[in-house]
Amino acid sequence: MADRLPLAALLALAMTGFICIITETLPAGLLPQMAAGLQVSTSLAGQAVTAYALGSVLAAIPLTIATQGWRRRNVLLLSIAGFFVFNSITALSSNYWLTLAARFLAGVSAGLAWSLLAGYARRMVPARQQGRALAVAMVGTPIALSLGVPLGTLLGTAMGWRSAFVIMSALTLVLIGWVLAKVLDYPGQASHERLPLLKVLNTAGVRPVLGVVIAWMLAHNILYTYVSPFVAQAGLAAHVDLVLLIFGLAALVAILLVGRLVEHHLRASVLTSLAVFAVVSLLFVWFEHMPAAIYVGVAVWGLTFGGAATLLQTALADTAGDGADVALSMNVTAWNGAIAGGGLVGGVLLDGWGASSFPPVLVGLLAIGFVIAWFARTHGFKPGSRHAHF
Repeated sequence: MADRLPLAALLALAMTGFICIITETLPAGLLPQMAAGLQVSTSLAGQAVTAYALGSVLAAIPLTIATQGWRRRNVLLLSIAGFFVFNSITALSSNYWLTLAARFLAGVSAGLAWSLLAGYARRMVPARQQGRALAVAMVGTPIALSLGVPLGTLLGTAMGWRSAFVIMSALTLVLIGWVLAKVLDYPGQASHERLPLLKVLNTAGVRPVLGVVIAWMLAHNILYTYVSPFVAQAGLAAHVDLVLLIFGLAALVAILLVGRLVEHHLRASVLTSLAVFAVVSLLFVWFEHMPAAIYVGVAVWGLTFGGAATLLQTALADTAGDGADVALSMNVTAWNGAIAGGGLVGGVLLDGWGASSFPPVLVGLLAIGFVIAWFARTHGFKPGSRHAHF
């Protein structure tokens, strides 16, 4: 009984992550409807996604530092309430600039939430269970990517894009009640316990972990953002939804696997994930025109990606120690920066050399991430059991 995880509380955190992902990506599936509703071009409507990501990047670190002394459940509820308010404004607004502002502020809420979730999950359990707890808390991400986004797009298409955002607001109200009922509160850090930003950044191992985050997520997002033109090379343009479903389900399987591996095999899991993704990317150089190879490759890619958040955030929090919350806010900035960078770099590659140019670039980025992780043996990605390092 003592080893039982507080599943109800951890799943509330997973639901928070689910709402973060759905809120971020929902406009991508509803751009024509949003453009018509707001009387703007599709490209301008697409900036609703950009505004959200920008809010997360800019807010994560300063808001995390500003709320370090607050009780943890109050901070969590504040971020969830932000989703309720700003998704409601998005649903009701007929003004483009008001909608864009609401999306930016929803991104601010997400930046705060993502900075909080990993640390919160770790505080719920003893050190030996922290990796498993974080795996449960992160399970909302692949579910959102595999099932939530297509379902949200389907609902928005059938009921109108505003209804999709109304549903998201309703979910946040349910989540607020869930958090109040099941998630224990914890004190914030006292002023003498708080570490300055630069001191956390200069902690041995923090920068290597962040370097791996950037290299790995940049490679992932180049391919994920432009998966449609990439799979179109194999004649799968009409089956992108199936491709993404395969990816998301494989990622969900990976989270379950990583939950068992992270406590004793974190370093090996990171190195294996990077290496296998690199091999798949290399094989895409020769087999990107074969539908069967694409389906298999995407499944393996999903397996390498699903546990990434758990592995990298566990490594970062372990390395940062008392500065974990600040370090995890840096992770939010690095992660979202890689999302934006993936869109930018992938767009340049696509326009200049076509989707066939993606695999060699992915291999290069993943090789950089692998080398950084390999040499971060003493600090960052330590071998053996996590428990031996406490």
